Amino acid sequence: MANSTILTAEREAELRKPIDEYVGNIQAQINDLRRDGTDKAVSIQNSLDNLKRDHVYTAQEKAAREAQLKKDLEAAKAVEAKNKPEVDKLIADAESYLKAHYKTEYYMPVFASCQRERADAKARYQAAVAGLEKEHQATLAKLSDAQEIKDEKYVHKNRLFDARMTRDKDLQATKDRRHAAFDYKYHLIDMLRLSKFTFGENMAQRWENYKYTFNTRDFLLKNGLYIAIIIIFIALCIITPIVKGGVQLLTVNNILNILQQASPRMFLALGVAGLILLAGTDLSIGRMVGMGMTAATLVMHKGINTGSVFGVTFDLTGLPVLVRVLLALVVCVVLCTVFTTIAGFFTAKFKMHPFISTMANMLVIFGLVTYSTKGVSFGGIETEIPSMIIPKIGGFPTIILWAVAAVVIVWFIWNKTTFGKNLFAVGGNAEAASVSGISVFKVTVGAFVLAGILYGFGSWLECIRMVGSGSAAYGQGWEMDAIAACVVGGVSFTGGIGKISGVVVGVFIFTALTYSLTTLGIDANLQFVFSGIIILVAVMLDCLKYVQKK
Repeated sequence: MANSTILTAEREAELRKPIDEYVGNIQAQINDLRRDGTDKAVSIQNSLDNLKRDHVYTAQEKAAREAQLKKDLEAAKAVEAKNKPEVDKLIADAESYLKAHYKTEYYMPVFASCQRERADAKARYQAAVAGLEKEHQATLAKLSDAQEIKDEKYVHKNRLFDARMTRDKDLQATKDRRHAAFDYKYHLIDMLRLSKFTFGENMAQRWENYKYTFNTRDFLLKNGLYIAIIIIFIALCIITPIVKGGVQLLTVNNILNILQQASPRMFLALGVAGLILLAGTDLSIGRMVGMGMTAATLVMHKGINTGSVFGVTFDLTGLPVLVRVLLALVVCVVLCTVFTTIAGFFTAKFKMHPFISTMANMLVIFGLVTYSTKGVSFGGIETEIPSMIIPKIGGFPTIILWAVAAVVIVWFIWNKTTFGKNLFAVGGNAEAASVSGISVFKVTVGAFVLAGILYGFGSWLECIRMVGSGSAAYGQGWEMDAIAACVVGGVSFTGGIGKISGVVVGVFIFTALTYSLTTLGIDANLQFVFSGIIILVAVMLDCLKYVQKK
């Protein structure tokens, strides 16, 4: 009686037999009705599609054959329409039977059997471990030689491993059996409806497949850092009102402020993400922002510039404001793209590591901007520009929409263009990509050019958000935030792995963390400690995933 709920394969087949016979009989009737209708229509449509690509026939022969096939297709569709009510009635009958009998008469007995088998497998494992431990202790009591004791411990460890593997194999077998029992119902529905599932059925299958493939270790590797950060945010939300006398952290206004601050940084992270996909990086982002801010402020300056560039004072107040705004954007994009292209050229042409080429860029940019401007700030821009480009509509900062547009465009480039596919291919294995005909040089330089365009847009937006005040020192350390956001978002330094959604999440995480710690009054220097720990943990998890994959 102890094993009465465990089903043998033969008993399970017996339980399923009435279902197979009932639904199988209906399926046979449906197949007969579809033979000259749906099946024939699908076959003829395939012939029509193949005919368009066929170069054997002459134009007249192709036209005649196409006309005949279309005529046959109309006849097949007429038969399909005629038989549809009967087919629908048979499908409804089969589904009604499945709803009434499948779960109670087949799935639940199999489920109960699997539960009992799992319990028995765990009990066998515990008994095996207890027996091995007892045998091990008895053997150790008889030994005195150190090497023999060491060998016995090694053998005992291997036996425990074998027992654990046997247990895992048995547990997986029960998991497979239960999943197959669940999936078989949808296999029958698939045959009846020709793969047309309802939304609820699709969701049920997805949830089942998620549970079936779920692995705790993989889940923690992929999401452990996010879970930890969420816990930190919850703790900050609880602590802030206590420390700050009722000041709430999680408010609509604070969330909008975080999104507003994150928007220009989104451009920077999206730019460097493409370089990290190539197993590279960019140390010059912060200096690019400083250069872009300086150039944009110079062009959009309110009144005559008080500072000079290489001793020349610019006065662009004669130009319309909108022209100056667009000119500032062009200048920012061109300057940033020129420097990223130079770094990309050296990286691609001479196989120079991006760390070196972008570090050189960082030094050159900072030196040129500081020397040319004497390190002074250019003040503010025309005060009406922010309300023109990034106005607040009902309290909503539209700068967020610029970031959304950037995310959509870069997602499209990564996922829907040849360049994007080549980017992943080169990042995953440059040698294999080269052998398959992909120009590694063009892809590498292209990634740097795209990064430069995004840096230009980001620095231009930041200038407008801050109403100017550009200087060479602005943006210092932003490269670390951008790179960290990508790493936290799952863009792997091993190359070829990453998603735009991960970059977005990473930017929001770092911006929100900085905002939260600042609101709480944590010293800016200590905030670097938090950021450093998060980066270290993120890279560690990425390395663990890479090692596991290998």
